[in-house]
Amino acid sequence: SVVNNQLRRSRMPNPLADLEKREAFLSVPRLAILMTNRKAPAPIGVPVWFEWNGETVEMFAGVGTLKTKRLEQDPHASVLVTNHIDEPEAWVAFDGTIEVKPGGVDLVARLAEHYWDLNDPAYRKVLDGWLSAPEAFCLMTLTPTKIRSGG
Repeated sequence: SVVNNQLRRSRMPNPLADLEKREAFLSVPRLAILMTNRKAPAPIGVPVWFEWNGETVEMFAGVGTLKTKRLEQDPHASVLVTNHIDEPEAWVAFDGTIEVKPGGVDLVARLAEHYWDLNDPAYRKVLDGWLSAPEAFCLMTLTPTKIRSGG
């Protein structure tokens, strides 16, 4: 249609098309939205901390949470990472399957350090509590079959 053609012509250039820019974007602490499938009525998204290592997206969750139960039923998922409100529009999406397995407490510690100021006693107390119960966590690893980006 005419409208779709106009929209295609007026798109902004992809600010993260360059691999180096995309990697720099992903290295800054940002929340991601993990989107998993459920029976009805539609997929569901939840915010998560993440770590991109250049090959996989790693996240953690509590054992037996709804998100891990959904992933056991259907491992297909997307992880969407977006710009901060004061940045130019940009996003990266990872599509693929997620493997859920016991563990992940090392990731919990790394991500807490990445996302929180651990000099704050309240954050330190929460992290210490988490680290004292490593059996309560599972590692979620998304191996992307497709990486999309835009702005």
